[in-house]
Amino acid sequence: MADPTRVQDMPGVSGSAPRRWRLWLATLAAVAIVATLMLTRAMRAQPAGPARATGPRAVPVVGSAARTGDLGVYQTGLGTVTPVRTVTVRSRVDGELLSVAYREGQFVHAGDLLAQIDPRPFQVQLLQAEGQLARDEAALKNAKVDLERYRVLVEQDSVPRQQLDTQVATVDQLEAALKTDRAQVESAKLNLTYSRIVSPLSGIVGLRLVDPGNMVHGSDQNGLLVITEQQPIAVVFTIAADHLQPVIQQTKAGRHLVVEAWDRDMKQKLATGSLLAIDNQIDQTTGTVRIKALFPNEDFALYPNQFVNARLLVDTVHRAVLVPTAALQRSPQSTYVYVVKPDSTVEMRNVEVQLTEGDDSALRRGIAPGEVVVIDGVDKLQAGTPVALAKEGGARKPAS
Repeated sequence: MADPTRVQDMPGVSGSAPRRWRLWLATLAAVAIVATLMLTRAMRAQPAGPARATGPRAVPVVGSAARTGDLGVYQTGLGTVTPVRTVTVRSRVDGELLSVAYREGQFVHAGDLLAQIDPRPFQVQLLQAEGQLARDEAALKNAKVDLERYRVLVEQDSVPRQQLDTQVATVDQLEAALKTDRAQVESAKLNLTYSRIVSPLSGIVGLRLVDPGNMVHGSDQNGLLVITEQQPIAVVFTIAADHLQPVIQQTKAGRHLVVEAWDRDMKQKLATGSLLAIDNQIDQTTGTVRIKALFPNEDFALYPNQFVNARLLVDTVHRAVLVPTAALQRSPQSTYVYVVKPDSTVEMRNVEVQLTEGDDSALRRGIAPGEVVVIDGVDKLQAGTPVALAKEGGARKPAS
């Protein structure tokens, strides 16, 4: 009888199933080995990127080199451009305004014709005065001839002495009348001159107040036109009373103090002038004092009633170490800057500030000329941080 445990000998049953499973396992193992080898080779061939770099990444910053220079000490205040002279041109005589010889907004020189008033009434007055003068001159001439005749007759005792004295008085009266006549002639000439209105100064003509054809009078309050002198021109501004003493000391020493006029945004310098006068009292309500500066205004950059920022140069710090104000960082203990070292890392260094004016600061100690300080990107820095340095760019403006 056959053994039932020997399945492989039984008809219809295959003995190759275990061999197929072993073949499949061997194939999977080979595929896994090949995939591992390929992955390892690809990883070795891949170049090292920023994520695989060793050490901390460099921080991009903007730096500026410390330099040696002069730094001005300024007092800044809001000011108003004020004409040195403003003239309201009025007529001195009564009459019809015949014509005007200017354009509104025109620059006129002293002595230029502005307007013409009808001169005919004054020409008539002049003729009358001259006629009266001629008549009295003839009368005086005749009186003098009679006076000489009476003197001869008195010497001959032909006429009484009283008649001679009367003739002397007549001559004196006519001479006085001649003085009055000459005054009338000059007055008529003056009125004739006043009918021709000329500019009393050089300046800009405003808008016309009276049109030709109107009657004008010497008593008119509004006038014919207004002229403002703009070369030179003044700026009146205020500074705090606490800063007045250095200004007074400089003026007493005879120094010429420079004043700069800037636009309202403190971005553009309009003109440069000089200190003219300091007010004689302090405004108690604001604690400020008014100062007047004079500007040549050759390019008409300043205009009457324009608001400007006036910067008064009080003193100058010479040969100081200057760094941008943006480089200064402050802590409760000190003021410091980040200095870029030759190995492209930063060092935190304490400094002593002497003066800050606008975008520049003068240092007493802490930085040497030529050393580069960080002015942008400091929020990500600490001592020893590597940096990628870029040069400083952009224009600076003065302090407001």
